[in-house]
Amino acid sequence: MIRTVPTTPYTDQKPGTSGLRKKVRVFQQPNYAENFVQSIFDVVDGKDGATLVIGGDGRFLNREVIQIAIRMASANGFARVVVGQGGILSTPAASHLIRKRGAIGGLILSASHNPGGPDEDFGIKYNIANGGPAPERVTDAIHARTLSIDRWLTVDAADIDLDTFATLDIGGMTVEVIDPVADYAALMETLFDFDAIRAADLTMAFDAMSAVTGPYATEILENRLGFAKGTVRNGTPLPDFGGHHPDPNLVHAHDLYETMMAPDAPDFGAASDGDGDRNLIIGRHRFITPSDSLAMLAANAHLAPGYAAGLKGIARSMPTSAAADRVAQALGIPAYETPTGWKFFGNLLDAGMATICGEESAGTGSDHVREKDGLWAVLLWLNILAATGKSVDQIARDHWATYGRNYYARHDYEGVDSARADALMAELRDKLAALPGKRFGDLAIEAADDFAYEDPTDASVSRHQGVRVLFEGGSRVVFRLSGTGTSGATLRVYLERYSDDDLDRDTTEMLADIAAAADAIADVVRHTGREAPDVMT
Repeated sequence: MIRTVPTTPYTDQKPGTSGLRKKVRVFQQPNYAENFVQSIFDVVDGKDGATLVIGGDGRFLNREVIQIAIRMASANGFARVVVGQGGILSTPAASHLIRKRGAIGGLILSASHNPGGPDEDFGIKYNIANGGPAPERVTDAIHARTLSIDRWLTVDAADIDLDTFATLDIGGMTVEVIDPVADYAALMETLFDFDAIRAADLTMAFDAMSAVTGPYATEILENRLGFAKGTVRNGTPLPDFGGHHPDPNLVHAHDLYETMMAPDAPDFGAASDGDGDRNLIIGRHRFITPSDSLAMLAANAHLAPGYAAGLKGIARSMPTSAAADRVAQALGIPAYETPTGWKFFGNLLDAGMATICGEESAGTGSDHVREKDGLWAVLLWLNILAATGKSVDQIARDHWATYGRNYYARHDYEGVDSARADALMAELRDKLAALPGKRFGDLAIEAADDFAYEDPTDASVSRHQGVRVLFEGGSRVVFRLSGTGTSGATLRVYLERYSDDDLDRDTTEMLADIAAAADAIADVVRHTGREAPDVMT
């Protein structure tokens, strides 16, 4: 029997670039999670008789919200819910499952790379039938509904056993508890040459960061590809990620970095994040930036069976370095520069205009799903290493010798007072017209703009996506505010310098004049009160 529960709106439920992310204690408020889930269901058309996928990264509150969402799905007319065992589904695996099952969409319970635990972060994201994040027209409708919601629907039923494979009935709706890994692992075997990877006899270290990719990496890397037991570190998903920050960068995956810089380092090192959609790539004594990884994967993708026919196009987010553009030009295929957010890539992938996409924030993927995919990137790297017989370092050196090198870094100023961060961006936008022609040391500004994107698939326009300052010679600095935090604002400053002859210098040294110009242009110290960024990647 359907039960109607009266409620009142919360005014802070506007989804960001990857759904709604807040502190756990915010989600634990009465009706808070229920209001947001009901608002999603109220906006979704065609849910009567449809299939819904539900899963998450295993973080604190994951199981509780899944139980709530299952009962609410039954009350809202869904015919079937497919949920991963233990409430586990990596974001790319959920995307694949939505597509394979013909589901109307899915609820992905994650705050991605943000910390987990009772005092940390939680999130809910809705993905649509193509397996990708809901576009802005949908998230705007969800937000509008959260501001007027007055009731949510549920059925009276006990919690289900999430840990046992089963097919159950909840209020007349079928619930399937499935193996969260099997379908995804089978998909990977169709894209990559597992036999060649096994035969290459590579050694590897993979840090799952006590997050969702542990079971996936263990099954694929150790069980199917034959890497030694223990190759996967921190492989059990924990509600608080073991007290660590599951963001695969050199700060939070420092132990892996130390392993890969040691004299006896394995051939290849990698890590993934909280929900499995990001990656960190390190070869023996060679770190590969996410921007370079995108370019190198695109340049060598034809070596993997799934991409042997070539690429239709390459897409990157605007803050990502232009390294991939040079590959696209050499291949004679289109290069697309989009706002940050995988939903923009989804349109290009659905239209068959792009094959490989990537973001500087360690997300790369292809048209096999509609999300970025950490393990996919790891497996493509392994396929390339196996096919070429080269080391990561040699692949990088050969790539730079061919295309030149885009030295690149991101400086994050975290938890900045929102009003001060907004003032910084407003002042920047006010001075854009006056910047071209100005010099900062040896740097001359060629152009400056507030990036806007017209989607070639539907002509929709997204404005105010970040301020770009372009210097003569291909270098640049980008300023934008991130939408993935849960408190305050994160100012991200992206530094990029192109060189076609100085190919193996220290990145910090090569970017020093760009960093100084960035601070002078935006007056970062005055606005943030910080003498240095909190994180540099």
